Amino acid sequence: MNIGEASARSGVTAKMIRHYEAIGLLAAARSANGYRVYDDRDVAVLRFIRHARDLGFPLEDVRKLLALWRDRGRASAEVKRLALSHVDALETKADSLRSMAASLRHLAAHCHGDDRPDCPILEDLARKE
Repeated sequence: MNIGEASARSGVTAKMIRHYEAIGLLAAARSANGYRVYDDRDVAVLRFIRHARDLGFPLEDVRKLLALWRDRGRASAEVKRLALSHVDALETKADSLRSMAASLRHLAAHCHGDDRPDCPILEDLARKE
């Protein structure tokens, strides 16, 4: 199948498929005329990558997960370690996002939001530290 068909079947854009090839996550075969040719295994890999990225895994972790997925002799402990490490990173990021939201909520609560030019939101953003 061509890149358009692989894209449609995997849910990964053609641009991202080319990117994944460029960084070595996917190795598509080439036809005699140089066009990329994909098979069902390639589509499965693309779906795997898409799902891992949907869960927020960074590309280096996706690379590791792909290697573990392909290794039938793997220990699940390594997969679990990667997953739990990612959970920790997500929770840290979520805490940071909650903190940012609270700061903005506080600033917005102190902004009159009227015709006056005074605005604590802009003052805070312009603050030199």
